[in-house]
Amino acid sequence: MQITSKFTIAIHLLACIEVFHGQFPVNSSFFAKSIGANRVIVRGVMSALNKAGIIDAGKGKNDVTLKKPLDKVTFYDIYRAVDETAEKGLFHFHENPCPECPVGGNIHGALDGKLEEVQAAMEDKMKQIPVSSVTERLREKIKGVAG
Repeated sequence: MQITSKFTIAIHLLACIEVFHGQFPVNSSFFAKSIGANRVIVRGVMSALNKAGIIDAGKGKNDVTLKKPLDKVTFYDIYRAVDETAEKGLFHFHENPCPECPVGGNIHGALDGKLEEVQAAMEDKMKQIPVSSVTERLREKIKGVAG
C-alpha cells in the first residue's frame, strides 16, 4: 500500500508553475531538474495533469500554464489524475487465504468494509486540502530564505 511518487511530483510541478510562471518558461526540462526526476516520468505526470484539465501542456509547448487556480485544485484531484491506486484501491488483499481455515475463509468479508472506510476517510481529507495551501507555505519558506 503506497501512493506513488507521481503524486508528490505533480504537486512539485504545480508549485513550480505557480512560483516561476511569468519569470521564464516553465517546461519539462525545468521540471525534471527541479524535481530531480527523469523527463520521461515528468512528461507522464504532465500528460495526466493535462488530461485532467489542471494544466495546459500541449506538445511542443515551451511554457506550461495552469488551467485552474490552485485554490480550486485539491490533493484528491491530483491523486485521481496521476495515481492508479485511486482506481485500484489503496489496499491490495492477499490473494490465497486458505478457505478451510476459519480465519482464512472469512478474512475478506471481515476486512473489506473496514478497508473501504479507511480509503474513503483518506480521500475525504484529500478533498479538503487545496494545492494552494502548499504553494502558500512554499512562498513563506522561500521568502524566509531570501529575507
